[in-house]
Amino acid sequence: MSTRTVAADVDAGSASAGPAFDPGLPFRCSPSVALRPEPFGALVYHFGTRKLSFLKTPQLVVVVRDLEQYPDVHASIEAAGVEESQRPAYLRALAGLAANGTIEPRS
Repeated sequence: MSTRTVAADVDAGSASAGPAFDPGLPFRCSPSVALRPEPFGALVYHFGTRKLSFLKTPQLVVVVRDLEQYPDVHASIEAAGVEESQRPAYLRALAGLAANGTIEPRS
């Protein structure tokens, strides 16, 4: 398993907007977002903000794409087969994606 960074490229300045990210809650990929799979992961385009970002691993793409199928973020990470040692990095990446509106809470 690679130890490379799995983080998404996100605007750190937006992290202060909105409530804190809670991976124990259900999330989904925003309907305003398009994911385009690439060999490295995916390009992410937000139609509302017109921002382009990147998911840096295919496994992170699976987690984001499948969020809506699981009761919380932890379950999506586990289902994608993310190793325990990599989960904190995935949670940081997902917190950034929540801060910039790529993923959003669902009810």
